[in-house]
Amino acid sequence: MRVLGVDPGLTRCGVGVVEGVPGRPCTLVAYYVVYTDPADDLPLRLLHLDQSLTKLVAEHQPESVAVERVFSQHNVRTVMGTAQASGIAVLAGARAGLPVQTYTPSEVKAAVTGSGQADKAQMTAMVTRLLRLAEPPKPADAADALALAICHIWRGGTRSKLAAAADRARRGGAR
Repeated sequence: MRVLGVDPGLTRCGVGVVEGVPGRPCTLVAYYVVYTDPADDLPLRLLHLDQSLTKLVAEHQPESVAVERVFSQHNVRTVMGTAQASGIAVLAGARAGLPVQTYTPSEVKAAVTGSGQADKAQMTAMVTRLLRLAEPPKPADAADALALAICHIWRGGTRSKLAAAADRARRGGAR
């Protein structure tokens, strides 16, 4: 399974592409950080992010997209930009006809490190180790995007199968 992970941000949006199957080591395909200029008008920044993510989806042909779920922060301005970037990432996957799954930061931390309370350094170290990289991916936004892709490979398949089974049960029978 090939997954494109997105750590949404309006100024820096991390993107990581990983291949793998549940229970096995994953393989790095590529990682990027899409930058937008804070001096630009919001519509131009969102357009640049949309065009960049659409291009990366087309280039890497993932089977699904994993996006970090926006969580409440004290800085409303920061959370608004993150939420807007998240919406663009979800749209890029949906436009390509791909399943899109969101994960909270603690879900990703737990999947990658075994602790939902892991810090940035622990996350980066585990991503480096799990993908057998010679050096840590930089900046941290890229490492976070790779962690999202790993989380989806390891947990997303199970989550999707459970959701499909529940859906079949609601419709009145297994297939």
